[in-house]
Amino acid sequence: MALWTDRRALLRGVGGLGAAASLAAPLGACANASVVGFDKQKKSLDIANSSEPLSLDPHKVTGTWENNIVGNMFVGLTTEDPQSGIAPGMAERWEVSEDALTWTFFLRRAVWSDGEACDAHDFEFAFRRILDPANMCQYASVLYPIKNAQAVNEGRMRVEHIGVSALDDLTLQIELENPAAYLPALLKHYTAYPVPKHKVTAFGDNWIQPENVVVNGPYTLRKWWSNYIVHVQRNPVFYDAANVELEDLYFYPGSDINAAARKVMAGEAGWSTRFPSNQVGELQRDLPGYVRIAPFLTVNYFSFNLERDTWKDVRVRQALTMAFDRDFVAREIYKTGERAAYSFIPPGVANYPGTAKYRWAELSMEQRLVEAQRLLRLAGYGPNNPLRFEFSHRSSSDNPRVAVAAQWSWRRIADWVNVSLRSVEAQVHYDNLRTKRFDIGDGAWTADFNDAKNYLYLMETRSGSQNFCSYSNPTFDQLVLQSDSERDQGARAQIMVRAEQLMLDEAPVCTSVFLNSTNLVHPDLTGYEDNLEDIHRARWFGIKRS
Repeated sequence: MALWTDRRALLRGVGGLGAAASLAAPLGACANASVVGFDKQKKSLDIANSSEPLSLDPHKVTGTWENNIVGNMFVGLTTEDPQSGIAPGMAERWEVSEDALTWTFFLRRAVWSDGEACDAHDFEFAFRRILDPANMCQYASVLYPIKNAQAVNEGRMRVEHIGVSALDDLTLQIELENPAAYLPALLKHYTAYPVPKHKVTAFGDNWIQPENVVVNGPYTLRKWWSNYIVHVQRNPVFYDAANVELEDLYFYPGSDINAAARKVMAGEAGWSTRFPSNQVGELQRDLPGYVRIAPFLTVNYFSFNLERDTWKDVRVRQALTMAFDRDFVAREIYKTGERAAYSFIPPGVANYPGTAKYRWAELSMEQRLVEAQRLLRLAGYGPNNPLRFEFSHRSSSDNPRVAVAAQWSWRRIADWVNVSLRSVEAQVHYDNLRTKRFDIGDGAWTADFNDAKNYLYLMETRSGSQNFCSYSNPTFDQLVLQSDSERDQGARAQIMVRAEQLMLDEAPVCTSVFLNSTNLVHPDLTGYEDNLEDIHRARWFGIKRS
């Protein structure tokens, strides 16, 4: 019997994790399975998700594959509409002070899935928890626009000094270091989700386990079997439960995008969050109406580990950055309209002109290779002192093929440039990036909120482990801080352009391509809307009736 065929019997408690593992079979055996990936009668949806979550605690997650799950379990002060725009979440409305430094949010009456009140005190507790350095939350730095957040997170102030206060049960006040018009967009992000104070106090980090967890969002966690399945079920006490149509969501991890596409073709998944771009023609032919390609605020890039001596020489970084044939990758590796990235911030970011660019971008590939070899020789490399390094990359999606293209590009500089490849599962790879266990490592950044600051943030010294390359430039940091204080959008954008250009000149990263989102979606699933953030919350999904 195929793995997916008997999955609901397993979820009802017949067998355990060992039984689930023993049911594994080749994908082809699943073609006639009785399980339907999008079951209109049972109102269930099976989702081929890209990787296994390391956590479902919104303060511990960092990946888009985790966001796909936790964003259906929790709702922040603001939330996503079907186009991933800003919509009221737990806050029904908000007010901003004249100096734009104090925001007051007025919350709706709502409960956790156990019936306990979910209110402003849970939000106050949550912000203190994620910023408390004792909890080592890797993504906490994204909240540094909040008053005293950085000082608290760096251990220089007590958590009580964070600029977040519950004025009463239904009123929350947030104070900022500088004006941040993007705050409502930032508050959609999972770092700003509430967590249940009564559960975290009782169970510590184990509060997120299925037997302990409570949620305030449209779906509650029922089962989580590592490397097999995450099952979430409609939350009947969610404040908008009457408008949530799907009853069950089943998330299946898997880095093999070819297998994910085959699951959709076999009818075993109704949605795959990625598909192999080089098979787009075949998929459009065999799955009419399923293929969804859209612009996406995501940049693929390679980080140089500046903590290692090889990469401290800017000439070495510049050489590899200009020798990488990103146009070949965009044209030949991807077949879904990706664009070669000669800047870091993607096109389409709101209120940003996008004029920063690598200064050598107009050179031909042949000219770049000549200049790259010249720079490496100036840095002391050559036949008697070859440049040797390892390129670590994610094993998922199209990344292994991109890695081969990168290796080929760099070897074209000279035969004394030696590149080895290392393929790593995505969540482990990102942990290696954060802990600096790599030479050069690939990665991608998808906007947490639609603002150029969210990209520049990655290169700030204060961003800590999120700054994979350990880039640190006081002038860059000062420009980003200056942009934070500038209230005129045009002037602010120009300051950020200067910061991006400085970073591109120093090449702590090598940009690759600006990705498009590529999803396979059952055509009878309604409410799925293509959008720049590629965020799709199931509370908006429905079923097309024939």
